[in-house]
Amino acid sequence: MSTTPVKIRHKEIRSRRNRRLALVALILFAAALAYGGYWWYYARFWVWTDNAFVAGNLVTLEAQATGIITQVLVEETQHVEKGDLLIRLDEHQAQAKLGRTRGLLGGEVRRIAALFAKRRQIQQKFTSRVARLDLVRHDVARFREALPSGAISEQVLENALDQMRALQAEVREIREEFQSITAEVGGVTIVHHPAVEAAKHEFITAYLEYIRQRIRAPASGYVAKRKAQVGDQVHPGVPLMTIVPLDHLWVEVNLRETEMQHVRPGQSALINVDVYGKRHTYHGMVEGLVPGTGSVFALLPPENATGNFIHIVERVPVRVAFVKEEILEHPVRPGLSTKTYIDVSEPERPLGVSLAAPSTQEYETDIYADELTDAESLAREIIMENLVLKHDRPEPV
Repeated sequence: MSTTPVKIRHKEIRSRRNRRLALVALILFAAALAYGGYWWYYARFWVWTDNAFVAGNLVTLEAQATGIITQVLVEETQHVEKGDLLIRLDEHQAQAKLGRTRGLLGGEVRRIAALFAKRRQIQQKFTSRVARLDLVRHDVARFREALPSGAISEQVLENALDQMRALQAEVREIREEFQSITAEVGGVTIVHHPAVEAAKHEFITAYLEYIRQRIRAPASGYVAKRKAQVGDQVHPGVPLMTIVPLDHLWVEVNLRETEMQHVRPGQSALINVDVYGKRHTYHGMVEGLVPGTGSVFALLPPENATGNFIHIVERVPVRVAFVKEEILEHPVRPGLSTKTYIDVSEPERPLGVSLAAPSTQEYETDIYADELTDAESLAREIIMENLVLKHDRPEPV
């Protein structure tokens, strides 16, 4: 039997295998070449990680006064505007305290006004006694001149001298009394007397306590983590709910320290939020680098000097800002996971530069701006009502 066909078949199989191996090698070489070109011309200029999360300002609303919650006007997920009324507290106790301090302020104004009137009375009394003393002194001088001639008796002169000494004692007593009351009310007006000022600020404190029984939103945003319940007894500092503004968010990107060589503020970034996947890409910008790795800000920082040191590649938080218009068009929420790509080919800026700024509405609130002005105005009205004497009233400004 001939073996020639078997040898030919083996040669064909070997040739076919070699061709396939060459094709695979060619494909692998082309793939490596393509990836090398992709890395050289594009990928090496980007740093990316999926250890990145959406972050934002969480405005915690706390009670500013003591009271019992009588009404909750909002619920979680609702949007509220700055200044909206969110919670009411029982106002009765605060209202009673306000009325008491109002009465104390009025009473203090009248008491100090009475002291001013008494000082004027003592001043008039002092002037009267000094005038009488001058008259008696004049009489004593005349009596002494007339005594040698026998025109008056010695008894008349003695009586005049006794009267003069008595008046002198009265004048000294009245002077001391005048100085004593001047030390209490001198140098200030009734309105600016320390006792009136103290009573006024007690009233202002009570007014603020009363007005803050109505708790308002310090910023616009969405309500979350509502803890307030009707009937709860609250006091200053008790958290009631959180307001989350969704028009100012950023991404906290945790990059390995080995990737931080060329990451700088001002570089552009691309962000894919997992909730949208690849369907939408956000554009961002590196605002700044946190001055420390995550471990140093941990609740229990590592103690590497104890001898239990293990080298771990640390991660550095990098803040990447969203474009406001994009997050308004495609809303996101704090805490969502992202994949973030940073273009490190752009010009580098100094590491110490920060482009973050407290410029949005949640960094400042003016809902309390008029409270003190209103309290001052009301206190002044109470003071004016209790200045019953016209000459005690200050000149209009």
